[in-house]
Amino acid sequence: MKFTSLLKTVEESELRSKPWVHVSRPAAIGWTAFFVAFMIYAAANTTGFLFIDSANLVVHEGGHLLFSWLGETPCLWGGTILQWAVPLLLAAYFFAQRQAASFAFCLFFFFENWLYTATYMADARALALPLVTTGDPEFAKHDWNTIFTSLGVLRYDTTIASVVRVGGWCGMIATTAWLVWSALSARQSYRR
Repeated sequence: MKFTSLLKTVEESELRSKPWVHVSRPAAIGWTAFFVAFMIYAAANTTGFLFIDSANLVVHEGGHLLFSWLGETPCLWGGTILQWAVPLLLAAYFFAQRQAASFAFCLFFFFENWLYTATYMADARALALPLVTTGDPEFAKHDWNTIFTSLGVLRYDTTIASVVRVGGWCGMIATTAWLVWSALSARQSYRR
């Protein structure tokens, strides 16, 4: 199938024509206030570990276990892959269901995971963060030290982490803006 045919199929699909579920004004205000308060909390936090990161850590470690049967390299990458995939797949589900608030929530926390990952990446040379493992702690590896070393980019750990962190912030801000925009545009269309 050619790319233009694929685009035409997507444009004609039922999903594209299905409207988003209306987000009430109080809900939009509440979610926006929550997202803004969370971003203020994240910006003020100096530890690099937010309260939500305890859940992220569990999913991350589960990713190592899930991907371990594929070998050492997939096991190493599996923590971050699952950590990012869970909220992204949930966002995709809610996108398909056209549930704006749920989609925004999952997408927001997909991007929040980038902050958590960036903290871990920035520690690749310093090795100052305590490591958590599901196996023998004696054999624990720092994921990003090992990944960056194998890619030959270890000396750029903080630079890569900064780019990931900025991407996470941009994504959280854009998601919040999208929710406000979608609530306002839905409100305008209801007035017509």
